[in-house]
Amino acid sequence: MQIRRVSAEERPVTNLPLSAYAFFPSPVPSETLATQARDHVSYGAGNVTLIAEEAGRTVATVTAIPMRQNVRGRVYPMAGIASVSTHPLARRQGHIRALLPRLLGELRDDGHPISALYPFRSSFYQRFGYIGLPKPPTVSFSPADLAPLLRADLPGEIGWEHIRDGFDGYRGFVDHLLSRRHGFGRLPDHHAARLRDKVDRWLVTARVDGELVGALTYRISDHGADLIGDDLLTTGPLGRALLLQFFARHVDQVARVSVTVDPDEAPEQWLTDLTFVSESRVAFPMSAAPMARVLSIEALAGMPVGPGRVTVTVVDDPLIAGEYLLDGASGELGVSRVGATVPGARVPAATLTVPGLSGLVYGVLDPAELALRGLGTVPDDAAGELRGIFPHRRPYLMAQF
Repeated sequence: MQIRRVSAEERPVTNLPLSAYAFFPSPVPSETLATQARDHVSYGAGNVTLIAEEAGRTVATVTAIPMRQNVRGRVYPMAGIASVSTHPLARRQGHIRALLPRLLGELRDDGHPISALYPFRSSFYQRFGYIGLPKPPTVSFSPADLAPLLRADLPGEIGWEHIRDGFDGYRGFVDHLLSRRHGFGRLPDHHAARLRDKVDRWLVTARVDGELVGALTYRISDHGADLIGDDLLTTGPLGRALLLQFFARHVDQVARVSVTVDPDEAPEQWLTDLTFVSESRVAFPMSAAPMARVLSIEALAGMPVGPGRVTVTVVDDPLIAGEYLLDGASGELGVSRVGATVPGARVPAATLTVPGLSGLVYGVLDPAELALRGLGTVPDDAAGELRGIFPHRRPYLMAQF
């Protein structure tokens, strides 16, 4: 088996056939394949793709999308893993086990200290160091319940246009939120342009004194049916109220409105007498929660953290295994490799797997949970230090566009 990186021009005949078979209806007409091939080149120009070959035939492929993600208030280059697929006659032969660590190592060396993905099965990717993140819920409600907002005199104004016309402003707003929200992700321009060019979304925006405070891309399934929104993006309650007021004006057009929201949102506080369903459904392989992992601990130095000092021994990982001293006394993470002893007073110590470490960094696991899940050994004194450095935070991975 040979592993190599392929160019964008090679992907239509190496990566595309396997990923199309794995993730889309098939077989497909030749003209559809031709369109997919053009899209593969146009929207994937900046991606990194590795393939495994046997006797000149592609048997497996993995791709990384160069993204950016906010982790605890600092934005890092992030590798979004996609198109993990294997030829149907070459499955369960270890090809992905060879490809994925190789790709992750290359991405780490290229300056990506973190990675995220949507798994077909979480247990498979946990073996490669990934830990689950919250899945943003979808909230559904009737526009009739929003009637009180039609009488509200809200400061600000609503804009409505096709996404192709408002794309640049929308992307600027995503950048603004990227700098503010833990877990938030941003796709590269070459990939996000697919949203602009697909021409299947409206864009509604809310502005106050000319400043964007809310935005949503959406489509309407049919008359009397559903207004289906993507992520409801706002800077606060006023932006959200302006967008909800816009939904209220659709009371005689659609029966339901559905939007994806920040996991910290509490829709029961949006409006009195609002009846809604908030659902975060996880199922495999089509509706999984996202996962993420750390690719380099040293590259996270300077991350905003809480007080604490602890040594961690990271085990069972080809990328970051080793012993590290983590220090949050300055309010920013200090990271240094250590040998057999740490100078100064005794420092609490813990042993972590990469999923355990990643769960702490992303704020989704408490140190006391690690032993229960087989993700580490954390004595009480080390748990206290780790809890101080990495306090619980709920990440919001918004990375669709």
